[in-house]
Amino acid sequence: MEIREATIDDWPLIFPIFRQMVEDGTTFALPADLSLDEARPWWMTTPPDATIVAVDSGVVLGSAKMGPNRPGRGSHVATASFIVDPAWRGRGVATALGQRMIDWARSSGYRGVQFNAVVETNEVAVHLWEKLGFAIIGTVPRAFDHRERGLVGLHVMYRDL
Repeated sequence: MEIREATIDDWPLIFPIFRQMVEDGTTFALPADLSLDEARPWWMTTPPDATIVAVDSGVVLGSAKMGPNRPGRGSHVATASFIVDPAWRGRGVATALGQRMIDWARSSGYRGVQFNAVVETNEVAVHLWEKLGFAIIGTVPRAFDHRERGLVGLHVMYRDL
């Protein structure tokens, strides 16, 4: 598996994973039914932010986007979002993307990384982020309308760099 910066040519390969994750209704609070062009600005960033992709033999396994969590006086803390093709889950793709994001944030001068909206029922993601040194610092109750479970909490998770 190779992890590298995503290019605009990668977007048509990333988009089906993005669409599936959003439409699944269990992890992302983003608008559903976005077209290829409408969804691109939600995922493909421009410098100094970054979008990375995990690929194997030309197949996109997953992707992450990262940048400052807040502008101005909050811009020393990074944030990120991740998607992994369900066919490749459990094979270390998210771990590799997460570690690359931490390395990117550290080398870019960020002082910490904050995730604003980790769905509390997404136990795999919560476990992964805890394994990579993140802690749950709060939970916003009933802030996510889970497709199957109704209103569930969103964890705010943080890791100091």
